[in-house]
Amino acid sequence: MSAADPFVALFLFSLISACTPGPNNVMLLASGVNFGFRRTVPHMAGVSIGFPVMMAAVALGLGSAFRAEPRIHDVIEVIGVVYLLWLAWKIAAAPVGVEIGPSAPDAADGRPRSSARPMSFLAAVAFQWVNVKAWIIAISAVSVYVPESYTAIGGAALLFGVTLITGVISTVQWAAFGSLVARFLREPMRLRIFNVTMAALLIVSLWPAAVDIAGWFGIRG
Repeated sequence: MSAADPFVALFLFSLISACTPGPNNVMLLASGVNFGFRRTVPHMAGVSIGFPVMMAAVALGLGSAFRAEPRIHDVIEVIGVVYLLWLAWKIAAAPVGVEIGPSAPDAADGRPRSSARPMSFLAAVAFQWVNVKAWIIAISAVSVYVPESYTAIGGAALLFGVTLITGVISTVQWAAFGSLVARFLREPMRLRIFNVTMAALLIVSLWPAAVDIAGWFGIRG
């Protein structure tokens, strides 16, 4: 195996994982539509930096603790489900009778609209830690794509660098696509339908976690 092989394999895995639909990308798409690309930049930066930091933490030993104590997974799963349900509601109920786009005011009268703001950098960073999909990707990457010959620090550096690159690619494309789609959603009814659809996709993405939680109570799908 050449020195480039681990990087190439991890890069392909990370790029596919980052660019396919999931909670982060659905929220970035919705933010791009509702707030425009420029106002979504803090959200994009939070995802692009927050996930690589979590990846590095998993490589440095957090993943072992996660596997050794299943209750940690259970707690994160419940918190993630509750938080995503709340985000789905916020997206579905977002005001739509206002101008949208990069330069749109917060409200129809130009005043700040406290109930509808893009996700902040810190909120996006924090979300990675309760995103079940992110944990699955992180643990899989550490287990499969980091060579045994690498030290913990070397593996963490590899994961951080690769996922930072693929994260930027993914967040830019999803937010940019949202900002482009926004021009076709200027009618309130179209925007409402879009937001409800994005909320529904977020809820659908919770299906594996919901099945897992139902299993705690002996309920089988």
